[in-house]
Amino acid sequence: MTDQADLLPDGEGDGEAEAGPATDLGELARLVEALLFASPEPLADGAIRERLPESADLAAVLERLEADYRGRGIQLVQVAGGWAFRTAPDLADRMRLDALRPRRMTRAALETLAIIAYHQPVSRAEIEAIRGVSTSRGTLDALLEAGWVKPGRRRQTPGRPQTWVTTPGFLDHFSLDSLDDLPGVEEMKAAGLLDSRPLLTTLPGGMVDDGDGEIDRPTLPTNDPNPEGDLFDGGDDDA
Repeated sequence: MTDQADLLPDGEGDGEAEAGPATDLGELARLVEALLFASPEPLADGAIRERLPESADLAAVLERLEADYRGRGIQLVQVAGGWAFRTAPDLADRMRLDALRPRRMTRAALETLAIIAYHQPVSRAEIEAIRGVSTSRGTLDALLEAGWVKPGRRRQTPGRPQTWVTTPGFLDHFSLDSLDDLPGVEEMKAAGLLDSRPLLTTLPGGMVDDGDGEIDRPTLPTNDPNPEGDLFDGGDDDA
């Protein structure tokens, strides 16, 4: 009786000689395209490589995929330390539904988030020292619920205060690949977001050096403009 394996071409009858995954650049690009569409969050290089043959050139595959989508309504972008498909920035206004009005973050939430982003890890007391007003727990809770901040390590100081840091969700929402992409001081000044006044320097003991030659101990008012902890401003006026 003839062995069934003898009827197969050389190699196909050997269980260890099964055909491997396609290594054609176009096929690999299709595979990565499907992975990115199926993923609810950006995929890092390592996560993509797990699904590709060891010999695959991931950089070439991503370059091919990026070129395929260049100039289209959807683009391949690097965000939050990974890769994802996003709608083209120039189409953002056209995609907004008239019934949906963009909501602005409250000033308290915006200031708190900016301080955490630029000074992380930072404690609530340090946030208050920079803002000049006490920060309600509700503001931090709102940012936490949005998935933009998370608790960091506790400081090894008396009271072991909790610190706060940003999350990959923060990078994803604001289309940043890493914290290095945050605008610098000079960029913000050029955009009119900062004035020319010297920045406050917080010193040990809660004292502040504002550049006038005298060291001041700040007193924080308790009128947090966001006592309820709302993340977004409900009105049309700036918070």
